[in-house]
Amino acid sequence: KMTVKAVKMPCTAPNVYTKVPDGGWGWTIAFAFFFVEALTYGIIKSFGVFFNDLMESFDETNSRISWIISICVFVQTFTAPLSTVLSNRFGHRFVVMAGGVLISTGMVTASFARTVVDMYVTIGVISGLGYCLSFLPTVTILSQYFDKRRSLVTAVASTGECFAVFSFAPAITALKEQIGWRYSLLSVGVLQLSIVICGSLLRPIIIKEQEEVKAQPPEEPTETKYMLENEQTRTSIESIDSGVEITTSPSNVPGKTKAEPKSEEPKEHVQILVENNSTPPEPKTKLLDFSVMKDYSFICYAFFGLFATLGFFAPSLYIIPLSLSLGISKDHSAYILSAMAIAEVFGRISAGWVLNKKPIRKIYIELICVVLLSVALFAFPFASEFWGLMTCSIFFGFMLGTVAGTHIPLLAEDDVVGIAKMSSAAGVYVFIQSLAGLAGPPLAGVLVDTTQNYSSAFYSCAAGMVLGAVFLSLVRPCKAGLCHRQQQCAEESAAEVVVPDLPDDFIEMDIGKAENSGKGCDSM
Repeated sequence: KMTVKAVKMPCTAPNVYTKVPDGGWGWTIAFAFFFVEALTYGIIKSFGVFFNDLMESFDETNSRISWIISICVFVQTFTAPLSTVLSNRFGHRFVVMAGGVLISTGMVTASFARTVVDMYVTIGVISGLGYCLSFLPTVTILSQYFDKRRSLVTAVASTGECFAVFSFAPAITALKEQIGWRYSLLSVGVLQLSIVICGSLLRPIIIKEQEEVKAQPPEEPTETKYMLENEQTRTSIESIDSGVEITTSPSNVPGKTKAEPKSEEPKEHVQILVENNSTPPEPKTKLLDFSVMKDYSFICYAFFGLFATLGFFAPSLYIIPLSLSLGISKDHSAYILSAMAIAEVFGRISAGWVLNKKPIRKIYIELICVVLLSVALFAFPFASEFWGLMTCSIFFGFMLGTVAGTHIPLLAEDDVVGIAKMSSAAGVYVFIQSLAGLAGPPLAGVLVDTTQNYSSAFYSCAAGMVLGAVFLSLVRPCKAGLCHRQQQCAEESAAEVVVPDLPDDFIEMDIGKAENSGKGCDSM
């Protein structure tokens, strides 16, 4: 049964468990992660409601305005290793709280921007760094609190961004009509300061596995028993018994008590218990472990994330401009984005429920979802009116939820790197994603400016998602091949080991000599 070691410690102290709790304070972490998702990715995906306002205010093109979110996503993902290092050094709580301050500072300052370059610095760099420091440590520590329920809990908690898009898009649109886009952006920045409260709830977790030790008879009575026997049976083999005592008995035997050969088993067992209870020196924790880059399965998974990121942000950014270009009103365009968010909620929950089933190969379920997500992206250019675009948005939102809510937690699965290297792998994985986060929205913006058609943005996203599916399909074969090679190397190395011709147990040898000598003395 799972036991908690520190039940009366202050809320700032870590939770110590003998195994992964699959609950406990983890539910509070999941609650905090829900709101962190809403105030990070939820705001990023809702930023499309400011798109046309920024173009009109700064008199800029699609591609230059799209660089705001592009730089933000790039900084967020590029600084992921920094987030991992800071979390391992200072703890997840402090890093997330600092990230909340940076996000709010960037957004509030951006509301006073006079040029698009000011937006690049405030939202792109300052808030982007805050997004990284807030999101990644939260999802990492959440994965540490759950094992069997990890997929389901993470998927449900990650629906925070979906509810945020569903509620923020219409709310911000209505707020802009009343107070303008600048004060609306200022209000969003103040709201994001609540990430600091969420970060304060992230108590660290320590797993200390206990080794089961069978109950042994008390030590002192056993020693006393043999002391009495030795007093009654001292013979001419006293000097030989003394030799056995020197080589076999532990130093806690009082006085000059002599041991007979039959005391071999208790004394040897006591010696083994002393050795097992000795505490080995704890290895130093690496701030960032780049050894995951030697794992071919992780490399393929990282390339999947690299290309799939092309299709994560651009559709949410361009869905409202696409709908406006088709003659759909602003209010109905906001409803389309909200419908996409609601569908994403069901997609995340459904993916978590399916991946929570056992036995199931989760990497293959992920692959199916990525393929269907590619189909959804290809379907957008064929929509020509409100209900067609609404249908594509719902389908895309559902499939996006199945992928976006699970692709980072899947790093903890044995098919990729495992829970032991989850923290470092997440930092490196998101860092590799940064290249696509930087190139995705501007690439779509350049295609839109060149072709004068928003459909080209969705084609570029679909192409990236297809490439991601190809690399995702290689993860499992690479992992299986690597495990097979490691097993072969282990067998070969075991076959080459030469066992030295030494006695198995010098204690038994010494006692055996004592017995033979004792018999010789008796015969004399």
